[in-house]
Amino acid sequence: MEKIPMTRAGHTALEAELKHLKSVERPAIIQAIAEAREHGDLSENAEYHSAKEKQSFIEGRVKELEGAISLAEVIDPTKMSGTIKFGATVTLVDEDTDNEKTYQIVGEYEANIEKGLLNIKSPIARALIGKEEGDSVTVRTPGGEKSYEVLKVLFV
Repeated sequence: MEKIPMTRAGHTALEAELKHLKSVERPAIIQAIAEAREHGDLSENAEYHSAKEKQSFIEGRVKELEGAISLAEVIDPTKMSGTIKFGATVTLVDEDTDNEKTYQIVGEYEANIEKGLLNIKSPIARALIGKEEGDSVTVRTPGGEKSYEVLKVLFV
């Protein structure tokens, strides 16, 4: 199996979510199923069906997280330098609008664009890999091509 790159913070967040699902969510849903069963006829019991559906989601997420954690390759960006690669924090300026944005390139399980965590498999991240400060990159997006200039590259 292929290793899944992630930062220490991403790995810690996945472990915390897994622990929460196993120690809080799982026991709560087991209790909810037991209470719904006490209401009698299960074929017309909406509470029971809802609880079973939630249990299925929780168990699926637990398996997904356990798989990701077992394949995780934790990478420390502070030990890196040079061109843009996994873990780099990159400040870009849109060459059309002069808007600046800062992203950290992270693994797919920890990506969150609202928090500036960019999935390494995203079009922007793929275009940035191997570039350095001062380089210009063109990215194909669903809304058309966008051009960015790399202002700063940090490994923090």
